Amino acid sequence: MNYAVIADAYGKIEATTKRLEMADILVDLLRNTPKEVVAKIVYLTQGKLYPDFMGIEIGIAEKLAIKALIRASGRKESEILSDLQKTGDMGQVAEIQLTKKKQSTFFSKILTVEHVYETLDKMAKITGSGAVDTKIAVLAGLLSDASPKEAKYLIRTVTGNLRLGIADMTVLEALAIAYGGGKETRGPIERAYNICSDLGRVSDILVREGLEAVKEMQVMVFEPIRPMLAERLPSPEEILEKLNGKCLAEYKYDGERIQAHKQDDDVTLYSRRLENISNQYPDIIDLIRKQVKAKEAIFEAECVAVDIETGDMRPFQELMHRRRKYGIETAVEQYPISLYTFDLLFVNGKDLTCEPLTSRRAALEEALNKNVQLQIASQKVINNPKELEDFFEEAIEGGCEGLMCKSIAKDSVYQAGNRGWLWIKYKRDYKSEMTDTVDLVVVGAFHGRGKRAGAYGALLLAAYNPEKDTFETITKCGTGFTDNDISDLHTILQNHVIARKHPRVSSMMEADVWFEPFVVLEVLGAEVTLSPIHTCAMDSIRKDSGLAIRFPRFTGKYRTDKSPQDATTSKEVVEMYQNQLKQISQS
Repeated sequence: MNYAVIADAYGKIEATTKRLEMADILVDLLRNTPKEVVAKIVYLTQGKLYPDFMGIEIGIAEKLAIKALIRASGRKESEILSDLQKTGDMGQVAEIQLTKKKQSTFFSKILTVEHVYETLDKMAKITGSGAVDTKIAVLAGLLSDASPKEAKYLIRTVTGNLRLGIADMTVLEALAIAYGGGKETRGPIERAYNICSDLGRVSDILVREGLEAVKEMQVMVFEPIRPMLAERLPSPEEILEKLNGKCLAEYKYDGERIQAHKQDDDVTLYSRRLENISNQYPDIIDLIRKQVKAKEAIFEAECVAVDIETGDMRPFQELMHRRRKYGIETAVEQYPISLYTFDLLFVNGKDLTCEPLTSRRAALEEALNKNVQLQIASQKVINNPKELEDFFEEAIEGGCEGLMCKSIAKDSVYQAGNRGWLWIKYKRDYKSEMTDTVDLVVVGAFHGRGKRAGAYGALLLAAYNPEKDTFETITKCGTGFTDNDISDLHTILQNHVIARKHPRVSSMMEADVWFEPFVVLEVLGAEVTLSPIHTCAMDSIRKDSGLAIRFPRFTGKYRTDKSPQDATTSKEVVEMYQNQLKQISQS
C-alpha cells in the first residue's frame, strides 16, 4: 500500500474540523487498506508504532529532524529555521522545503506504508554508539524518497506531533463501521481494547478473524487494562442514594495509581496512563515478588510516599522524585513508599473484571501476604450517612484525600476504560464552594506582557466532555506560576503547538497560540460561575451560558499521571456548580 494514500487521507482529515467527516475519511481509508496493513495504519494514525505500554518510541527530537531535512532537501539550516519560526510546524516546513528541493534523487522509490513502518521501527530500536547519526541518516533516506506531502506527515510522526485531532474512540468507531458491521458493534471492539490497551492488535484480529474473535479476547498478564474511573458527589446522602443505600467506602490515598502484573517472578508496573514505570519502583517489584502468593495476578494499588521514621503518609509531590532515569537507588532510600492495593482484576488464569466487587476483594485477600509495606486499602461497608461522614473524617485524619465509595451490588463489575456511578469520589473540599482542585487541559495560551514578555502570560484551560469527546474551555489562568514554571511550560508546550484550534477543542475565545490537548494541570479557583464566553457545559444550566472558574490559580502540580481524557469532566463541573447553589440556599 502506497504511503501517499495515508498522507492524502491525513491531509483531508486535517482540512476539516467536522468530526463526522473525519470519521468518514478514516472509514474509507480502513476499507481500502489491505488486511495485513490495517494494524500498521491504526498505529500510525495514533502517532505511534506500538501500544504505549511497550515503551518503544521513535525518539527523534526536533533538532535531529532538522538535520535529516537538511540532508534530504539540500537546503540551508538558516532557511529551515526561518520557515520553522514562521509556521511553528516541522511537518509544514518539510513540505515547503521539499517543494523547493534543488535536486531530485535519481534512484528515489515509491514509499509504501510497510516500508515506512519498518524503517521507523528500525529507527526506534537503534541504540549504542553512533545511534543519533544513524537515525538521522535513516530518516534522511525516507525523506529523500518522499513527496512534499508525505514528508509533512513523516516528520510529524517521528517528532510525535501528528496533529490530526483523531482520538482512539474515533478509530474504534471507524473500525466498527469498516469491519464490524456498523456502529452498533463498537461495544465489543471497545471492550477488547479496554482489556488489552492495544488498538493495533484489536484491529488486526477484527479484520483477519472477524468480530466473534474480538469478542473472545481475554485479559492477559503484561497487557495493561485501561483503568476504571469514578464520578464525584458532594455529600454522604447523595452518594448512598446513588449506590442504593449501601457502599464499600475505602480510603482515597494521595499517591500514584499503579497496575501491577505478575507472572512467577516477572513483575511489571504500569502507570495510570499505562506506561511501564517499573524502573521507578524496584523496591515495589521486590515486594510483590515476595508478598503476592498468586502465580499470576493483575491488581491495582495506590503507591504512597511515607515517612520512614513516623510511618506517616507524605504528599503526592514526593513521589515525583522517583521519576528519574539515574540515581534511582538513592531515591529509593530517600523516598520510601508503601503499596495500598484495592482491586484484583486477574488471578491464576481467571478474568475477574466481570465479577462483582465483593468477589474481587475476597480474591485479593487470598492473593496477598500483607505486611507493613503491602496492605489492602482501609475499607468499610457503610449504609448510613453519619457513618460515612465519620469514616471520611477518619481518612482525612490519616493523611488521605477522602474516600472512594464503591457499589457492592451484583452488577459492580470493573468497567475498564470507563467512568461511571459504580465508583464515586468523596473529598473534603467538595463540601464548600470551590476549595477543591480540578485537573484541566491546556488548549491555548496568550502572550505575556511586562516581566512575561516573550513567554506565555496566561493559559486557556479546558474540561473534558466524554459524551462529545471534546475539550470545553472553562478558564484563563495566569496566576500561581513561578518563574521556573513559566520557563518550563514554554518548553513542555512547545512540542504541542498547532497552527489553529484543535478539532476536539470547543472555544469561543481566540487564543494567541493553540495546543493539541495533552498537558494536564491542577488548578484551584474561588468558585464556579456562569459564563457567556466559556463553553464548558454550555446550555446545561442556562441557555447561551457555559460554566467558568473564577480566580483560578495553578497549584504547582503537573498531572503527568493523567491523560487529557482523565481530566475533570464538564459534568463534574456542573455538579460542583449545583452543589454551590445548595450551599447558598442552606446558608
